[in-house]
Amino acid sequence: MDTTITPALLTTQEAAQYLGATAKTLEVWRSTRRYAIPYIKIGAKVRYRKADLDAWIASRVVAA
Repeated sequence: MDTTITPALLTTQEAAQYLGATAKTLEVWRSTRRYAIPYIKIGAKVRYRKADLDAWIASRVVAA
């Protein structure tokens, strides 16, 4: 039985790891609005939903 709990909201570090980027890269993309990756602000904290990251990845697909 797998008892691993997957958080509903990912930290910047967790989201960056999921995307194969660095946390600093996500921070730059957020501040410059280079990419429209949805995020949630909870006070000073930034969180990402995995479903939003998956949708963003899907939007980046380039057809050959």
